[in-house]
Amino acid sequence: MKIWVDADACPIAIKEMLYRAAERRRVVVTLVANQFLRVPPSCYIKTKRVAAGFNVADDQIVACINAGDLVVTADIPLAAAAIKKGAQALNPRGDLYSAETIAERLSMRNFMDELRSGGIDTGGPAPMTPRHRQNFANQLDRILAASGKP
Repeated sequence: MKIWVDADACPIAIKEMLYRAAERRRVVVTLVANQFLRVPPSCYIKTKRVAAGFNVADDQIVACINAGDLVVTADIPLAAAAIKKGAQALNPRGDLYSAETIAERLSMRNFMDELRSGGIDTGGPAPMTPRHRQNFANQLDRILAASGKP
């Protein structure tokens, strides 16, 4: 199992949890972004810089993932593509996307996108809270334990 991170919008607190998990569980974490990322020195933590552009990082992640990998993203279309390839997808707030719920999430995302395109202010996501960080940490631990990573 490898962990792929849609790193451009991933909160720093989540990245730090992933760095610690990489070292503790000896799992490769690759952060994909269209900008330079400063990461701790580790043979388990990698970065992949891609060109700027719409969905470039997402497309790179989809091209690299394998069944059984984990993708950390808030991007619902990327999560859907990961699930389609047999990977798991985890939101930085700790929500595990599933084959059973991803279609509904895509529909809601598309609906909200249509509202925004029509000039309706839908607001943004609520601020990240300590509860979100704890939910993420708990889900990450469950996923890593289930994968057989000590």
